[in-house]
Amino acid sequence: NIPAISEHVFEVVDPTFASRAREAGGGFVVGGHNYGQGSSREHAALAPMYLGLKAVLVKSFARIHLANLINFGILPLTFENEADYDKIEQGDNLEIPVADLSSGKLTVKNASKNIQIPAQHPLNEREIAIIKAGGALAYAKEQS
Repeated sequence: NIPAISEHVFEVVDPTFASRAREAGGGFVVGGHNYGQGSSREHAALAPMYLGLKAVLVKSFARIHLANLINFGILPLTFENEADYDKIEQGDNLEIPVADLSSGKLTVKNASKNIQIPAQHPLNEREIAIIKAGGALAYAKEQS
């Protein structure tokens, strides 16, 4: 029951996350090292996707969770400079240009503070296509 599970996304660290994500129609998650560690279940990416999450910007990813994010169409980004993590606060409006992901690098704009944050992603061409399609199922449907 994904709608019920989604009510508990990040509730330990932010009890308001699910309601704020629904109200905003999605958004970003900003995190630290080894983001996603401890859960190899698809639900750890599926429930945030259900809430409209579009991207995750972190210091580093747990390997299996990274793959799950890609499969559910959530853009996995890491900080080029980990100290930039401290430049983002809950509620900041973050924007990314997703038109061209081929270089592996892009700039996240913190529109709330008018600053640019260099980021990168580990995606290959196929994974970029999966992200742009909205996830692995949508990508497979496009290919058939």
